[in-house]
Amino acid sequence: MADEYLLRPVGRVSSPLTDAATAPRQGDEGAPEAWLVFDPSVARALRDVRVGADLLVLTWLDRARRDVLAVRPRGDESRPETGVFSTRSPHRPNPIGLHRVRVLAVDGLRLRVADLGALDGTPLLDVKPVLGAADER
Repeated sequence: MADEYLLRPVGRVSSPLTDAATAPRQGDEGAPEAWLVFDPSVARALRDVRVGADLLVLTWLDRARRDVLAVRPRGDESRPETGVFSTRSPHRPNPIGLHRVRVLAVDGLRLRVADLGALDGTPLLDVKPVLGAADER
């Protein structure tokens, strides 16, 4: 595979979560509120984000291993080994995190969100709205 792609973070996660071993495995499993802190260069991209919105946040799981192709789901040794493309494991060839969050506050270049299980300092790649049947964005 000769193709390579350059991703530039648009911001970082600011969270009390600092240790992957003690962090919730999924955001809706007790993750504390966190902030998405954006680079000033993307300020215009935030202008229509509102409190109460559900967003999909894509992150680069910078502390994940990239050489893992199979895992035992949720680290449970009693479960069969499963290919990472059938799991939510952070350890995978391209460790892109996908998180559904709810916006609790908008403060300039910062969004306070619920249900984000990402560690403090995790790079933000992109944010997209969760669309319903009536949305046409």
